[in-house]
Amino acid sequence: MRFFATAAKGVEPLVAKELAASGAQNIRPTIGGVHFEGGLETLYRANLWLRTANRVLMPIAEFPCPTPQALYENARHVRWEDWMTVKETFAVTCNCRDSQISHSHYAALKVKDAIADEFRDSTGRRPNVDRRHPALQINAYIAKDRCTLSLDASGDRLHLRGYRRETTDAPLRETLAAAIVALVEWDSEGMFIDPMCGSGTIVIEAALKAMNYAPGLLRCGDTSSGRTSFGFQRWPNFDRKLWARLTDEAREGIREKIPGRLLGYDISRPAIRIASANAKLAGLEKHLRFMRGDALKLSPRGYRGVIVCNLPYGERTEAVDELKSLYRGFGNVLKQRCAGYTAYLFTGNLRLAKWIGLRTAKRFTLYNGPIECRLLKYELF
Repeated sequence: MRFFATAAKGVEPLVAKELAASGAQNIRPTIGGVHFEGGLETLYRANLWLRTANRVLMPIAEFPCPTPQALYENARHVRWEDWMTVKETFAVTCNCRDSQISHSHYAALKVKDAIADEFRDSTGRRPNVDRRHPALQINAYIAKDRCTLSLDASGDRLHLRGYRRETTDAPLRETLAAAIVALVEWDSEGMFIDPMCGSGTIVIEAALKAMNYAPGLLRCGDTSSGRTSFGFQRWPNFDRKLWARLTDEAREGIREKIPGRLLGYDISRPAIRIASANAKLAGLEKHLRFMRGDALKLSPRGYRGVIVCNLPYGERTEAVDELKSLYRGFGNVLKQRCAGYTAYLFTGNLRLAKWIGLRTAKRFTLYNGPIECRLLKYELF
């Protein structure tokens, strides 16, 4: 069986590495995601364990679509009765690139009509569309006049772990925070400090990784909505016994203790309240700590560890001017008080990054939505 894990630009190598660790085969990174192969166990493990991917798709058909009519006719020929009944709801999303069909919403409507018309002709009824909580989520990807139709195995995006009910302004997605953690050289034994933690996402993702806690388990524990956690659980071929075995194994593999310490600071009292609440929802309140503190007064105890934070970018010119002093001041704090640590600073503004005043040991390019960002590594001697 073929699958495709979608990912933000720059994160594809990290997703490929995670897939290799989970036992996937024929792993091929490409722009926007990673192709891989395996059976149902591989599919379930991917959704359960991937920290940095957005979704996992399973292609079920591929065909040429030079015109909207060709898209409609070819979509009708797919054996939809293998995946749903007329009583079940469905929804179609679409992405178009370098094709004569350039309007994604229109293309999605053509696929939706093809499915509905096929059921109407065979059963006399049309299945209903539910854009928010469909039983079957279908993805159409059109590139160079060819369409790939896939079933969305994840349902909700994988970054929706379930622990973040509240956020601060401009929060990082959990998957991007996990990508940052994956690039940070932390051995789980020293200190892990985020001096501008906001809603605590980076620290929480670091704790989940250090504990070998599968992020998909957090979604399994959220039963408040009454919905199944993943899209594949609503497919006709869902193997409940296999899924139960994999989730049981994941729970048994959780480490009870983290050797190192995870600390998050923020100058905002509401941010600390939100971060603490999120940690509690994740069941991690005993493994990390959030406290109110000014990043410009940071003076970490100990002599070994990492300092990781998402710096404000400043989208307005006047905001950039105001942030220069923050970047310069924080650079001075790192130089004067953090010897022995390694700092990883994430920013979407390279002009501001120059005010840190330190030589970078390494740079990683990541994207926060459409914003090209850098994760900058500094060795603090």
